Order: sequence, then C-alpha cells, then structure tokens
Amino acid sequence: GKMRVELSIFAKKRFMESLLRRLKYYGVGFGIGTVFVIFFFQNRGCSWTPSNRVKNAILDRLIVVSDSTKAQMDKKNITYNSIINALNDGDVEFTKSDKSKKDKLYVIERKDQSFVFSLPDESFISEVFLGDAINGISATKKGSGTIIRVPKDENMIYAEEGERIACQQEQLGLISTKKIYERLKSSGRINFEKSDLSVRPKPEHYITIINKGDTIGMTMIWYKTKLNISTFHHSSLELCDR
Repeated sequence: GKMRVELSIFAKKRFMESLLRRLKYYGVGFGIGTVFVIFFFQNRGCSWTPSNRVKNAILDRLIVVSDSTKAQMDKKNITYNSIINALNDGDVEFTKSDKSKKDKLYVIERKDQSFVFSLPDESFISEVFLGDAINGISATKKGSGTIIRVPKDENMIYAEEGERIACQQEQLGLISTKKIYERLKSSGRINFEKSDLSVRPKPEHYITIINKGDTIGMTMIWYKTKLNISTFHHSSLELCDR
C-alpha cells in the first residue's frame, strides 16, 4: 500500500513537471510568434495595432484631395500613389496628430514624405493635406476635390426609397446602385462648397459622378456602413418634381 501511494505521488509529480515544461515551451513559442507578427506584419493587416486602426478608419472612407492640394502635389512631383503607399506602409505619428477632437487629424509619414489625413466626425470622407504639421489645417470649404480611393465594397451605395428618388434614378439610367459605385470609382469628385460637414445629426456631402458624359450630383450622408443618397441633381430631373 505504501509503495502504491509513493508511486502515485511520483506519477503526479512527473505529470506536473511535464505539464509545466509544455506550458513554458508554449509560452515561449507564443511570445516569439506575437513579436514576429507585430514586427513583420504591423502594416499588413493586424487591425488591432493602434497604427493600423487609424489607417483602417481612413481606408473605410472616401479619400479626397482638393484641387488646391493637388496643385501643391504637382509642384513637388507627388502622385496619388504616394498617398496610398503612405497608408500601406507609412508610420502614423501620434505625437504630431490631434485625436482629442471630434474632427481628428493624423500625420502619416513614409520615407521623406508626410501627409495629414482628416477624419471629420460622422463624415464618410478623409481629406488629405501635405506636410507633417496640423497647425492651420482645416476642412476645405471652397472649390472641389478628386476622390482618389473608394473602399472595395460595391454594395456601399444606397438610394433612399420613394417615388421621387425612383423617378430620378430612372431618368438618369442609374437604377443600379452598383453602377453608381462604379461611376464613383472612375470619376467621383466632391464639391466642397455644396457640402456641409457641420450639419447634424449627419454631415451632408455633395458628390458628383460622370455618367454618359453628364455630370450628376448627389446629396449623400453616411448611415451605418452605407453612403445614403437622399437626392440626385441634374437639369433633366425637373420632371420628377411635378
């Protein structure tokens, strides 16, 4: 009986030693793996890092460049690709950014280029500015800008229900919201003067697209994950108001 008890204690001791050894190896392996993921993939899809959370928030919106900023870019030979590359593998400079207000500004640097990206509250756009300082930067309110990137979601456009909107879509030949999405990707622009990002509860955006050679305006808000069209603008749509 005594020998059996001693063997049982010995077996338990061996089991605990084996378990602790395995847990130690697992912990070391997990730690190395975590460091590996953070170091090598910090800009390649790990959305839980602070830097990538900021980048994903920007990439979830329409990225726009005003005509005045584009003129500055042309003088410095900076292309739209430089902006996208900064979002792909640039560094978010949190100490230079302003995340304390509702309308946030983030500085992202890549090599010798720096950009400021805005995240206006409840807005579906992120406007890009040149430089690494946020002082003096405010949302553009005059002129127009180019939409240089649209999120990869062909179902993100939604037209409000109702006879008037249905009439407008039929007149324009834009019944399919996926067709509107494609036009937004290929020719989308924002009219800053006709937009009002201060409106509450949702900022209003005036977005234009080219359809069959015509410029079509759309008043839109961001509702949940959708870009919601409340009305279209074109001279041919007077019939829908009768």
